[in-house]
This record gives sequence, C-alpha cells and structure tokens, in this order.
Amino acid sequence: MKTGSDIKSIQYLRAIAAISVLCFHVCETYGLDFKSGAAGVDIFFVISGFIMWVTTDGRSLGPQEFMWRRLVRIVPLYWIATAATFVVAVLKPQFFFDTNSSIENLIGSLFFVPFMKDEALHPVVEQGWTLSYEMFFYLIFSISLLLPEFRRLWFLMVALMTIVIGHYLLPSGYLSVFTQPVILEFAAGIVIGRLWKQGFRLPFPAAIGLMIVGVVLLVASDPLIHLERAVRWGIPAVLLLSGAVFAERERGVPQLAFLHFLGDASYSIYVWHVLTGILVTALLLRVGVPHDMQPMPIALGSLAFAIVCYLGIERPMQRKIRSSRPQPAYRS
Repeated sequence: MKTGSDIKSIQYLRAIAAISVLCFHVCETYGLDFKSGAAGVDIFFVISGFIMWVTTDGRSLGPQEFMWRRLVRIVPLYWIATAATFVVAVLKPQFFFDTNSSIENLIGSLFFVPFMKDEALHPVVEQGWTLSYEMFFYLIFSISLLLPEFRRLWFLMVALMTIVIGHYLLPSGYLSVFTQPVILEFAAGIVIGRLWKQGFRLPFPAAIGLMIVGVVLLVASDPLIHLERAVRWGIPAVLLLSGAVFAERERGVPQLAFLHFLGDASYSIYVWHVLTGILVTALLLRVGVPHDMQPMPIALGSLAFAIVCYLGIERPMQRKIRSSRPQPAYRS
C-alpha cells in the first residue's frame, strides 16, 4: 500500500515547494520578482491534506496516536530551529529586522501561537507561521478519527468550511487568523486523497493538462495581489498535485534520486532556510562579495546548509525516535 514517501510525484512536489519558498525569500530580500515562489506553502498545505487522508484511510488509528506521531515528526526539529534562530537574532539583531525576539514570542512560537501583527502570525522562525496552521489542521483531523470511515470525509469538509465561514464573522485576533480561507487547501488535499484511495483514474493527457494549467496560473498570478491566497495560489497548487498523482498512476514517473532525496529533506530545507540564508549572507559580506552577486550564492549556500541540517539533525533524530517506539503503521 502506497504511503506519502512512496508516491514519487509527492516527493518531487515537496522538494519543489521547499526550494520555491527558499528562492522566494532570497528574491524578496533583494527586490527580485518571484512572488509565485511563496505558493510552495500552498502546495505543502494541499500535500498535507492528501497525505493525512492516504496514510490513515482504512487503518485503525486513534486521535491520540495520530497526534503523537505528528508531534514527534514536527515539533523536535521546529523547536531546535526556533531556539537556534532566537539565539542568533538576540546576538545579531541587525540580520533580523522583522523578528520579534522577545521571550514572550519565543514561548508563543514554541507552542504555535506566536506574536501577531497586521492579522498575521510572526513566529521567531519567519516561515513557521505555516506550522501553526498545520497543527490546527492536525487537531481537526485527529477528531475525525473518532468517527466511522464513511462519516470522516463529510465531517472534515463541513468542519473546515464552517471554520472558514467563521473567518468572516469573527473579530480580529487569533480566531480570525486561524480561520483564514487558506484552510480550504487542506480540504482540497483530502478530497484528492479520497479519490486516490478509491482508485480514481484520470487519462494521462488530462492529468498532464491539469499540471500545465496549474503552472500557467502560478506564473500569471504575480500581479493578482487582490485575490485571496486560497484562490491565487491554492487553485494552482490543487491542479498541480491532482495532475501529478494521477499522471503517476497512469504512466509512472522517472526515478530521480536527488529530487527524491530533496523531498525527504524538504522539512529541514523549509524550517532552516531563512537562518542558513542569513548565515551565508554574513559570510558573503565578510569576504566582500558585491551585493548584486549575492542572491545565487545565498540560495545555493542556504540549500546546502539546510541539507547538512537534515543529514546531521533531522534524519538521525527521527531514526532514534522511530527505533524507540513500535514500528509505525504508516510513514508521512
């Protein structure tokens, strides 16, 4: 039975999403135009909905076990990255102009309720706001595991849509932030996962067509800043994921070992890339690299250091966690 890491297209999309967000942050720092790179987050959200459904459908798994597995997968590395970023931000605040490095925000960040400004979350790890949404989604998903299988899908769809409706009724604050329409990207991933598990097939040309349309919409989305994120980037992300997994079902995809490896390392790349990018920037400034020549070395150096963090921190840590517990029923 396939799991998330067995579906090659999912692995490749994970890698592409993580590197897109990395490049987006580098380009944003240097005033370069790559706004659509931020859509890597939306691809991750759709993937998350897909994987959570595929890896739990038809299997006996309770809410507590589900949440424990998600926590040990997400929290240890995030806490390490948060602590490291906090220390560097305190020691070198000139590299962290927009980071709230207060003790209050450190504690809030560790528990996924960071400092909020302008109706947005601002944790110590800049990109960590997405993990607050992930944890909120996991909580809702864990509740669905109390229900019989045939009711789970309906519960999740109704719950997620009701939450988003609440966004337009609730006053400003954490409740308003956590109910933003981007939550619907998880719902879309669940629907795709349900179709996948039911054996749904899409003709290969149609699946490739969905991917092409998704890419075109992403490329064309840069000037559409007035659109809701769930529309501007969520729809292309849904098309990309749908096309990728159903194209793979029809024809398979090539085994691209390095891209598959980057998919494995995608969480480390995502969590570490801002901090590693800052460290590379400091190194380039010290050796006198001209400003206009810095973006590419920063992107490559940040990626390289993030991979080192995966090999030296995340992978050994996850192996130790897995070896200390009974063999898990699924991987994700």
